[in-house]
Amino acid sequence: MTKLLPIALIAALASPAFAEGKLTYFTWSGYELPEFHEAFAKAHPDAVEVSVFGDDDDAFTKVKAGFHPDLAHPCYDKIARWNAEGLLQPIDTARIANWDKIFPAFRNLPDIQAGDGKVWMVPWDWGNTSILYRTDMIAPDAEMSWNMLWDPQYAGRMATIDAVHDTPLVAAVLAGVNPFDMDEAGMEKVAAKLREQRPLMATYTTDMTSVEQSLASGEFVAAMTWNASAVALKKQGVPVEFMNPKEGMLTWTCGFVLLKDAQNVDLAYDFINSRLEAGSGKALIENYGYGASTTSAFAAVPAATLEELKLPAEPQKMLETTIFTGPMKQNDVLAKMFERIKAGG
Repeated sequence: MTKLLPIALIAALASPAFAEGKLTYFTWSGYELPEFHEAFAKAHPDAVEVSVFGDDDDAFTKVKAGFHPDLAHPCYDKIARWNAEGLLQPIDTARIANWDKIFPAFRNLPDIQAGDGKVWMVPWDWGNTSILYRTDMIAPDAEMSWNMLWDPQYAGRMATIDAVHDTPLVAAVLAGVNPFDMDEAGMEKVAAKLREQRPLMATYTTDMTSVEQSLASGEFVAAMTWNASAVALKKQGVPVEFMNPKEGMLTWTCGFVLLKDAQNVDLAYDFINSRLEAGSGKALIENYGYGASTTSAFAAVPAATLEELKLPAEPQKMLETTIFTGPMKQNDVLAKMFERIKAGG
């Protein structure tokens, strides 16, 4: 009897990332821009093939199913999961030219350490998750708090991110529970907080384009978003602000991992090094309003631009005060609970 291949594997095998003699790079849509790796493109013309994924879970599923890129671009809170499946090989920091220019807050993350001068991930981009709100549609004295997404007066006019490391994490913070290590009682508190929020939400989504459109039209008053949405709407002249909640923004970081069976290791190191050049980070900051992982990238961006983008002049200090999105011990249980609650359970 012929065994059918999983759909995810069929899709992966059909991908152009299997072209021979080129670096294969698996990343988020929008992160393939050539200005992010100009030095690599100059040294190796037409030597990278890009495949994109929708989110971290999509990336993990495809790689686990048999898709074999050289480099992938997941986020930090998922690294332990990739390692548990034996998908990665360590990256030698001695071969990373600007390793020491990466902010210590990222360089020293516990779950990327592979011992002996090696790491499982090279951090490249980071950003904040917070509430993007219409300044002309909320009370002038509104409290700058995550509680805005639980405010009944805005029922049906808000959206939140459909991901376990975003909305449930915030629910945990508001419930006074450690989001990264919950006991059964803590899980119940988080569940109660999520059930309280559910009837107030217009949608749970990761489609930031539709959220931005709804905020621009006035259909939404507030939504959980990332930095780039604030940048996009301000460029359009929409009166919005990206909140700095009293409980703290969420901060995430993503970066490059070298797959265990990578075929083009030397090209992978060249690519990572080009991405850590100051000009690459500057392009990331100015294009998307996200932070780059290096001090040199921030030094290359004018102070006025950083202020306009609501990025700190001294990221290390800010990174020490936000809620850093790391691995959640109860991730799978929490994810199932979140799905039940969104469905009305």
